[in-house]
Amino acid sequence: MRISRSGVAARARRPRTRIAVGIDTGGTFTDLLAIVNGDLRVLKVPSTPDDPARAVLSGLREMLSDLPPDLVTYSSTVATNALLERKGARVAIITNAGFEDVIEIGRQNRDDLYSLAPSRPEPLVPRAMRIGVRERTLYDGSSLTPLTRAEIGRVARMARRSGAQSFAICLLHSYANPGPEDAIARALAPIGRPISISHRLLAEYREYERFSTAVVNAYVAPRMSAHLEELARNLSGSQLRIMQSNGSATGSELARAEPIRTILSGPAAGVVGAAALTRTFGSDRLITFDMGGTSTDVSLFDRRARIRTLSYPDGYAVRAPVIDIHTVGAGGGSLARVDAGGSLRVGPESAGADPGPACYGRGTAPAVTDADLVAGRLVASNFLGGRMRLYPARAIKAIGAIASAMKTGAMEAARGVIRVVNANMERAIRVITVERGYDPREFTLLAFGGAGPMHAAELALDLGIRHVVFPRNPGLLCAWGALGAPLGREFSITLRAVDPNYEALVARARPMIQRARRELLREGAASSALETEVRLDMRYRGQSYELEVPLTRDFREQFHAAHHRAFGHSAPAAALEVVNLRLRASAADASLAIAKIGRQRGNPAPISRMAVLVGSRVRTAPVYARDSLGAGARVRGPAIVVELSSTAYVAPEFTMRADDYGNLHLEAGR
Repeated sequence: MRISRSGVAARARRPRTRIAVGIDTGGTFTDLLAIVNGDLRVLKVPSTPDDPARAVLSGLREMLSDLPPDLVTYSSTVATNALLERKGARVAIITNAGFEDVIEIGRQNRDDLYSLAPSRPEPLVPRAMRIGVRERTLYDGSSLTPLTRAEIGRVARMARRSGAQSFAICLLHSYANPGPEDAIARALAPIGRPISISHRLLAEYREYERFSTAVVNAYVAPRMSAHLEELARNLSGSQLRIMQSNGSATGSELARAEPIRTILSGPAAGVVGAAALTRTFGSDRLITFDMGGTSTDVSLFDRRARIRTLSYPDGYAVRAPVIDIHTVGAGGGSLARVDAGGSLRVGPESAGADPGPACYGRGTAPAVTDADLVAGRLVASNFLGGRMRLYPARAIKAIGAIASAMKTGAMEAARGVIRVVNANMERAIRVITVERGYDPREFTLLAFGGAGPMHAAELALDLGIRHVVFPRNPGLLCAWGALGAPLGREFSITLRAVDPNYEALVARARPMIQRARRELLREGAASSALETEVRLDMRYRGQSYELEVPLTRDFREQFHAAHHRAFGHSAPAAALEVVNLRLRASAADASLAIAKIGRQRGNPAPISRMAVLVGSRVRTAPVYARDSLGAGARVRGPAIVVELSSTAYVAPEFTMRADDYGNLHLEAGR
């Protein structure tokens, strides 16, 4: 499945790198994109869930013909899947005596206020694996109960006997005094297991979030570390970087020690790729819509990516910077079924890469991809550029089982599956727009991922969105984002300072800036490329939660304005408290320039025509090869557009045009 097309070449100015590769491992396919002496090569291969490195390494050999890459930037789902599939390590937590149950008690917040039987995920550390230590540090860093050598020895012996594969050390107020945690870590080091130290992961107050973050890190660390060590061993001589959830990349050493920072690295790479494209089509207010094989990731890009510091992957609190992405179990592999009440359900269960949808030739259960194929939205002969065979008869049989259960025809059942999965994705987009005070009609829908362009047009109509964009190589945009991701670091410290002045805050931020500079330079960043941004978590004194504002001389006025936007009022006379100081540092070492395409000559000619489900009836629609569409080409829907990484469906309500950079714009009629 090797593809190398000079017609979609991009130019990159990389004076220090001859071969640079971006890789995104998804649940169904692994996407690779490489720049070799300025030319772009792309490849999609089936993922290997049992060993994700196998698909990565075989794809590199196939795409590069055994040429060694200089730089590989990798977005991985290994840490995420270890958590979601409960296949992480056996963890022991060392914490203050009497606080062993903090990770289980958690907060009293309820996600579903009206649930009569609310449920919580099982704690990742069972009660028998929680080791209490006689030590107590107060909020100001002073010691109430000092940690003795005898106590350290006792804890080390218990930890050794526990049989744990990984340790999390979480003591109260370690952000103010890290000494006791460091002392315990030194005592556990001879055991030879990964150690997650809470103050190194998160130097902030609020013990539950800090403890939970350290535990999740410890839970996924052994599996992620082994995976990255295998990759590094096989990529000897290549520099390996890992995408972080905040949209920047880091070295594999930090990713092995702190895999919590990679928990959403794949979806984050897609948003980074989308951001890189905004200058080519003149819009910087986007809803990114990434529909892959197992899930759909949506994010709001309003002139910049939105970063949040607290997320709940699979119900576990993780305080680490992540791009604000909402994920639902709706993808091409999402399985369809009719429940006991006769209702059609789609997802969140997925056929994944193995066995995959029925049309892949191994599975039998009906999936969204099977419905798309039956509906004519997918061209079997053109799947992955014709390099992967599909089996339409198997798709018809699988969707036929749904049709029988619904007492309808196969085409109606396929339409039902498509409408249900679209509704699931529509709800996800409303979460990041309507529920946060944004009107989706004011944004452009940027659709990518292998399945995104197939569903975007109808989804846009349901949301009232009139402008949809399909980027070039939409199924490879996450790999493109990884390829162009800057190196980055994020640090934070708790201050709890009441009415501090600007100069004092700058002085407190200076050590973090110096640390970030040292670490980024050590990883090869150019000094001239370093950029830093300091932000504050602020609140009125006495409040429980904070708002984030940039550290500028007018930070007080910015906070009052932010508070008024968020809550409809402000109190300029009230005392202010700066709770946390945050640093975001980055260094871009590559400038990816997207090449323009040639102008369209005459009217675009379809390569074929086929029966397509349009609305509720079947119509004959033209099929176009994307590579044949030049800048300025215009096509009225309904139409199908095929290419290597994706297939696009253009609904009859839209007119499609190609811009100078090869992006396809769908514009609804007035």
